[in-house]
Amino acid sequence: MRTQHLPAPRHLAPATALGLIAALAGCGGVTQGSGETADFPSEPLRMTVGYDAGGPADVIARALAEGSQDAFGVAMPVENQPGANGALAVKDVAGRDADGYELTLLNASLMTITPQAVSEDEAVSWDEVDVVMSLVQNDYVLIATADSEIDSLQDMIASDEPITYGTTGVGTGSQLAQLALFGEAGVDGNEVPFDSGPPALTAVMGGQVEVGTVHIGDAMPQIEAGTVKPILIFSEERNEHLPDTPTAAEEGHDIPVTQYSAVALPEGTDEDVVTALRDGFEEIVATDAWQDFLDANYLVRAETPGDEVEREWQELAERYAEFAQDYDIDLGGED
Repeated sequence: MRTQHLPAPRHLAPATALGLIAALAGCGGVTQGSGETADFPSEPLRMTVGYDAGGPADVIARALAEGSQDAFGVAMPVENQPGANGALAVKDVAGRDADGYELTLLNASLMTITPQAVSEDEAVSWDEVDVVMSLVQNDYVLIATADSEIDSLQDMIASDEPITYGTTGVGTGSQLAQLALFGEAGVDGNEVPFDSGPPALTAVMGGQVEVGTVHIGDAMPQIEAGTVKPILIFSEERNEHLPDTPTAAEEGHDIPVTQYSAVALPEGTDEDVVTALRDGFEEIVATDAWQDFLDANYLVRAETPGDEVEREWQELAERYAEFAQDYDIDLGGED
C-alpha cells in the first residue's frame, strides 16, 4: 500500500456554548456531600485538554467550563497541553493529586485505538484514570466531492483503479474505519494520512484524494454548501444530522467506529467526589443551551456513567484489535 504523508496545520474554528451561564443561573451547586466532601468543590476545578485550542475536545471542554460557575459554584479554567494524541495531558493529570480538582477531557480513541499504535509505556491505561461520565459522540463520515462519480460503496468496489483516500492521521479512528471497510469490502486503495480533519477535508475538496473519512463536524459545512457529499457513516445508527446517509452496517459491513469524549480524573478519586462531579456535569448537559451547542457542532449526546464507559470502551478496544488483525491493519504507520 502506497502511503504519502502530507502534514498540514490544524485549524478547526473554535465554537462556544452561548447561553450556558444564563441557562444555569440560579440553579446553584449540586455537589452537596457529607464528611470530607461536603464543601466540594471549594476552589476552581482545572480542566486539561490534550489537544490544540479550537479542536473538538477543546470546544467541548470550554462549553462545560461555561456552565461550571453555576453548576459547581466555582470556575473551571481550561488549559491546552497538546501532544501524543492527548496522552501527554492525560498522563500528566493522572500523576496529580486524586482530589477531584484535576480533570481532563478523555477521547475514546486514546484508550481504544492508540494502544495498538504505540508502545505499552506510551499508552494510557485504565490503571491511571477514572471516568466521571461520557458526554458526546463525534461520528466519522466517508465523503467525496459533489461532482465525483463515486456515490456509494459499490462504486468504489467496482472501480478499475485504486481509490486514493485521506484519513485524519496514523492511529486514528478515521484510519481504522476506512482501512477496515476497504479490507472487508475488497476495495483497492492508497492511503494519504493527514494530521487532522480539516486538511483531509481540503484534500478531498481539491481532488488530491478521491474520498476521505473525517468527523461529521468537519464535513457538515461543506456538505450543506454542496461542495462534498456523504457516502456512508461509521456510527452504529444513522446520525441525526445526516438522516439520509446509510451506515457502513447497512451497506453490509458492521464497522462501528466513532469518537466518544468523557470527563476523567486521576485513578483512586473518592467516589463521593466523583458523584458530586457527575451531578454537576449532568446539570450542565441538561440545559437547552448545551443542546444548542451540540447542534451547532454536529455532536450527538452520549451520556454514560463512568463505570459503564470503561466497560464499553474496553469492549470497543477488543473489537478494534480484531479489525486490525483480520485486515492486517498497521496503525503504527510502518510501511
